[in-house]
Amino acid sequence: MTADTSPTVRRRRLASELRRMRTESGLSMQEAADRLGFAAASISRIETGSRGLRVRDLKAFLDLYEVPEEEREALTVLAREAQKRGWWTSYGDVLPGGHATLIGLEAEATSIRGYEQTLVPGLLQTADYARAVIEAVRPGGTPEEVERLVAVRMERQRRLVGDGPLDLSVILGEGVLRQHVGTALTTAGQLRHLAEANRRPNVVVRVLPYRAGAHPAMAGSFSVVGFDDEDPDVVHLENTDGGLYLETSADITKYADMFDRLGAAALSPEDSVAMLLDASANLT
Repeated sequence: MTADTSPTVRRRRLASELRRMRTESGLSMQEAADRLGFAAASISRIETGSRGLRVRDLKAFLDLYEVPEEEREALTVLAREAQKRGWWTSYGDVLPGGHATLIGLEAEATSIRGYEQTLVPGLLQTADYARAVIEAVRPGGTPEEVERLVAVRMERQRRLVGDGPLDLSVILGEGVLRQHVGTALTTAGQLRHLAEANRRPNVVVRVLPYRAGAHPAMAGSFSVVGFDDEDPDVVHLENTDGGLYLETSADITKYADMFDRLGAAALSPEDSVAMLLDASANLT
């Protein structure tokens, strides 16, 4: 998946445009629904991007909002692209919808800034570490399901290499280093992998040591998924089912500021590598 073909982001962009056009038309959601023959709840889902819009239905929206002819072709192309299937849809039998949304956002993001309190983020996990995590959080999963989810995690990591790689900046609570996942060798290998990843030009891994004391993210992990100027950033709060997505400017500002404050208290990348390697050596 290249960095400019995510149907998730295309759907989100189309949703934003439809919401803007309705507002500029002076129509309430209920008024638009009545005129279009949709339920108001359906309009809401379309405008938040949780439901797609068929190209043949888009014309009715554009007619209602009196969209100029010169703008229609671009919106039609956007609607077509939003209907495409990302590579991750072939894993729909094992992948929760919330995780699929995150992968779709990652596919077109330009940057991710995140804090992790307990586990290594999926974009930096080794296969062995990922397997141990998945087996722990999905105890009823079959070996085949576990391996398919490991494959998804490894495929996601392709965004960190190649042309136009994702810029990834991660702050790890020291508890991530102390949390054993799988065997001691698995955890040690993962910590070495983090140290090596930190030497890539587009990856920064820092550790927030226990001695930093209380901090603003003690309630849990988060990430700020960044895009270019055309699309607003998104905050992702992860949970077992995929997570919660926040998109208001106030939320984005709040979590971006939180990340900066954590960064001010975290170790430098060089000192973080030293701590990661030391923790790995103590496991072997």
